[in-house]
Amino acid sequence: MADDKNLELAELLYPHIKTLPEDMEKRYPPRNLPEGAKVTRFAPSPTGFIHLGNIYSALIDERLAHQSDGVFYLRIEDTDSKREVEGGTELIIDMLAKYGIHFDEGATKDGDKGDYGPYRQSQRREIYQTYAKQLVREGKAYPCFCTHEELDRIREEQTAQKLTPGYYGKWAKWRDADIEQIKAELAKGTPFVLRLRSEGVEGKSFKFTDLVKGTIDVSENFIDHVILKSNGIPDYHFAHAVDDHLMRTTHVVRDESWLPSLPLHIELFRALGHKMPKYVHTAQVLKIDEETGKKRKLSKRKDPEFGLEYFYRSGYPVIVTIEYLMTLLNSNYEEWRMKHPDSHYTEFPFSIKKLSPSGCLFDFDKLNDIGREIISRMTADEVYKEVTDWAADHDRELYEELARDPDYAKAIFAIGRGGKKPRKDFAKWSDVKPYLSFFYDRFFNVEEKIEGSFETADIRRALERFMESYDESDDRTVWFDKLKVIASELGYAPEVKLYRQSPESYGGHVGDIAMFLRVAVTGRVNSPDLYDIMQLLGKERVIARVREFVSSLD
Repeated sequence: MADDKNLELAELLYPHIKTLPEDMEKRYPPRNLPEGAKVTRFAPSPTGFIHLGNIYSALIDERLAHQSDGVFYLRIEDTDSKREVEGGTELIIDMLAKYGIHFDEGATKDGDKGDYGPYRQSQRREIYQTYAKQLVREGKAYPCFCTHEELDRIREEQTAQKLTPGYYGKWAKWRDADIEQIKAELAKGTPFVLRLRSEGVEGKSFKFTDLVKGTIDVSENFIDHVILKSNGIPDYHFAHAVDDHLMRTTHVVRDESWLPSLPLHIELFRALGHKMPKYVHTAQVLKIDEETGKKRKLSKRKDPEFGLEYFYRSGYPVIVTIEYLMTLLNSNYEEWRMKHPDSHYTEFPFSIKKLSPSGCLFDFDKLNDIGREIISRMTADEVYKEVTDWAADHDRELYEELARDPDYAKAIFAIGRGGKKPRKDFAKWSDVKPYLSFFYDRFFNVEEKIEGSFETADIRRALERFMESYDESDDRTVWFDKLKVIASELGYAPEVKLYRQSPESYGGHVGDIAMFLRVAVTGRVNSPDLYDIMQLLGKERVIARVREFVSSLD
């Protein structure tokens, strides 16, 4: 209840604020949405660094909203100018678009879209000060004129006594200050912050239900935290409580590292008289530390894969990253995907109940398996476009070769594509150059040796006979029959099964002859279909490579 002292104090501190909370309630009324519709937000700071956890959370926000015919909005939390990076907001907007995560309202490059803005916190100062002034009227907040030096001394004293650091109890010198003292400091122009007058008791806790963690014990907040800084800009926590109420957020999704802030957020909502949104504290993404062998959370400093730039640079298609994150979000996603191989991931019935309460382990092997599977189902034209777009920014040599002859490149990508068992040669676009290097003289070199202990004379004779008999107009059957003839001439089995029946009777088998040729033409022991490769390379290049390889045997 407001008393005369508090009413006077509110006017002294914020005389320029004429709006009241009820004005804001009228400006931002409850949304007209279907029963059960969820309103979620993605609310990053424009620091210029976008990481895997951002997409992880944004996916949950987007799915919760759009599966329920609700609203997903983008709010930019830019109240900390020291952390803000020029172009940071545009980077966030571009990132969401790149990953196909579409918001219904929020900050855009051209301003704001939606009726609940501004969606940049730096433009909502009047709103925050309106509620701050009301808290002062009600005796729930007060000005503090402590200097940085005073606060440092308080912290040092508390640390020496092994006490919880913070502004509370006997250290909260301005909590019950006389209004005349406050007027004196204001008259001198002394900067002040506004603090919440906490009603919490140290050591006391209460039960709280989180939609992922379940029922947990939460310690009461007993610290008089800053809610407005000396420049009138809100602290993150206060802005969070005001904005999530006025934007009518129903579910707040954030990782479990925010749990320590929960007591303060609960108290802020209570102090403001606002209904709390439901909280969804997700498990953090972990990895196995190579040095210790133990699980730890992904680190911006230690782990390049924490930043999304790593995935761009490595050439993981966007859908591969999304599909992998979906497997982390809901344990039944993989089973659903197997039953619905051609469905879009947004058709999956995502559920909060399937979110893991413990850490999600990042697994590169699994990510790459998903990449191979997805890319194997793409058409040659789709692969060509995506690889070329990626190479334009990340591998100019590869880009130049692909762009020089698109039809040739698409024919390469078509090998082994389609059918029930398509080839799965690469998981990401950075795998493509090594895969197709033997198709381009610029990249070609003999990388592997012929396996086994074959006589050099046999290898030479087999390849010489190949050059004598090769006719690129031969169909696949005729071509392979010629290899069988060469095998027989060398005393090798023309059929692999004959060799297996009596290996001591032969020097090798027709598969070995093909292997000699494969290494000479591709530089590798394993490759896609050799006949298709030679058809694309053309007789002149095939013979030239075989001749060069034979010369190297001397």
